[in-house]
Amino acid sequence: MKTYTLTVFEKTGEKLLDETFTAANDDEAKRIGEQKLKEKQFEHKTHRCTTSSGKLILFHR
Repeated sequence: MKTYTLTVFEKTGEKLLDETFTAANDDEAKRIGEQKLKEKQFEHKTHRCTTSSGKLILFHR
């Protein structure tokens, strides 16, 4: 399992969410990240999901 970090920002730069989770691969992590964003109604906020090595797998501005 790999570790991923999902971060959501307000337009002012304020961090609204900074959550770490694990997934088997990047595709699964992307699905989990999108699900978490929808649950918290952050899908239209600026967000990113990265691997522990810094690879960007999900981004919205």
